[in-house]
Amino acid sequence: MDSFINILGWVGTIIYLIAYGLVSAKKAESDSWLYQGMNMVAGVMLIINTIYLRAYPSAGLNIAWVGIAIVTLGRKVWIKNG
Repeated sequence: MDSFINILGWVGTIIYLIAYGLVSAKKAESDSWLYQGMNMVAGVMLIINTIYLRAYPSAGLNIAWVGIAIVTLGRKVWIKNG
């Protein structure tokens, strides 16, 4: 189980970095489905990892990060449908 949780954490970290790299290279917009979706997936992976490791401050940060992604994408849907 420990190996799975560690792999989950590393994959989440890599996804965060790729997402940030895409925005920095202007290959994705900061409010795009791609960027925010990658942030949500990575955040969930890291939430699982950090809660398992009892790293609660990091878990809190990732919960906030996922929340921001959800709000951003929710706003896009709201504007599109509104």
